[in-house]
Amino acid sequence: MPELVHTGSTRTVDRALGLLAEVSMSEAISLSECARRTNLAPSTALRLLRTLETAGFVARSADGTFRPGTRLIQLGALALGRHSLLARVQPSLQRIVERTGESTYLVIRGVGDTAVYLAMVEGTHAIRHTSWVGRAIQLEDLAVGRALAGDVPAAGYVVQRDRLEPDVTAIAAPIRWAGGIAGALNLLGPTYRIDEATMHSYGEIVAREAGALGHQFSAARLEEVQ
Repeated sequence: MPELVHTGSTRTVDRALGLLAEVSMSEAISLSECARRTNLAPSTALRLLRTLETAGFVARSADGTFRPGTRLIQLGALALGRHSLLARVQPSLQRIVERTGESTYLVIRGVGDTAVYLAMVEGTHAIRHTSWVGRAIQLEDLAVGRALAGDVPAAGYVVQRDRLEPDVTAIAAPIRWAGGIAGALNLLGPTYRIDEATMHSYGEIVAREAGALGHQFSAARLEEVQ
């Protein structure tokens, strides 16, 4: 097979996708910051961002900052709505919140060493973790990173206090199925409300729902191949 040649057009696409990723992960981002994060000259970044703006993937605010455009939001919503994992996980997220009152997420692996918060059910307490849906985070040293890697103790869940955010406790469990790890359930709540006993009780709830989902996915996959 002939070696793939990294052409100028391919480099342009790579650069544009890199810029689009940076804009998508920020509420608003300046041209200089876009250029810095993607290692591009500001003139190159501006040219590509203008092209993305024309296509509706990026929008420019009055202050000159960039944010996701309507076309990108539309495509993201369509993809999310058709994600089979999301439909199966929603009832489990709801049950966890009903039993704990804390916000709970479905997290999947993203690009590189990242994870993406794909869906959530918001907690019922007045003080609760608010939506991170669509946010990508670095996995290093995080509870959800260990869960996605399958690095969990016998109890089936990982707990971490005040790591990514101050005064927030994370409890994560992997969704294991025949194909590996489909994702993780991640409960997030204020540390002051989750003492040692509560932590283990919530961990068991999260791990139980993650285990049940894994069995569902494996059974569905078995039906598909029969």
